[in-house]
Amino acid sequence: MLSAKERLIFALDVPKSEDAWHYLRLLKEEVGLFKVGLELFMAEGPQVLGELAAALPGGIFLDLKFHDIPATVQGALGRLPQGVAMTTVHSDQGLRGLKAMVQALSPRVKVLAVTVLTSLSSNDLLSLGYDPQYAQDPTRLVLLRARLAREAGCRGVICSGREARAVKDALGEDFLVVSPGIRPAWALVPGDDQQRPVTPYEAIKNGADYLVVGRPIRQAPDPVAAARQTVAEIEKALAER
Repeated sequence: MLSAKERLIFALDVPKSEDAWHYLRLLKEEVGLFKVGLELFMAEGPQVLGELAAALPGGIFLDLKFHDIPATVQGALGRLPQGVAMTTVHSDQGLRGLKAMVQALSPRVKVLAVTVLTSLSSNDLLSLGYDPQYAQDPTRLVLLRARLAREAGCRGVICSGREARAVKDALGEDFLVVSPGIRPAWALVPGDDQQRPVTPYEAIKNGADYLVVGRPIRQAPDPVAAARQTVAEIEKALAER
């Protein structure tokens, strides 16, 4: 069983490698995984993945949300450096596209399908043309895409902690749920873009396996203390669920 610390993923959403290494040194004893997203990848390129992975025995979580035709994504995924433990792909590419991505990486890397971005509200989904039954109840859309991801061979999904319990109930405890959009009650995030946030306690209590936390820790006066406070919330939820 994963410990509370192992369930915390810190988002290295920073503009340069020097910042990434600063937070790695600061938090490597406080969190389980480090996430590399678009900002750092675009700033530093693929080389930073290998360098960070070499310094982290557990590997890194590459969150680029790959989304293109199967042949293009399959070719890109086949070039991931060693040390990437998990990566993300968009689930709305259909069963064939998801299967191609899983085949490119399995079993070396866990492929996680993004269901519904936590920055999207019901109104956003309606404006994008989604059927009201899915737009007004994002959990239904998450479950639809989670089932597709499971059929394609994905190891789990990315979804809000609000939907974690529904995914676990429908697809089983072995199907991973990674939840971003985590906002502790004690954290203040200026200009926050999250529309369906939950606290660390709520997400874990609902069944999430991993939490992705960036700004609440990174922007805290004391990032180490913020990480430890987040882990304490995870521990409390684990003890109660």
